[in-house]
Amino acid sequence: MANQNNEASKAEVQSTKLNQMPVPGEDDTEFSAEEAAEVFENNRSSAAETEHQS
Repeated sequence: MANQNNEASKAEVQSTKLNQMPVPGEDDTEFSAEEAAEVFENNRSSAAETEHQS
């Protein structure tokens, strides 16, 4: 009779997403001052256009 095993194999455990090592830099949330200024300017000009349309 075959021995049935209800546990995951080592390969199955290592290949699941939650058990993989994180990729360096993948979840970085840092941004430069230039990027922040650009977003600020775009949002400011959008708000000004909205006020003029009302």
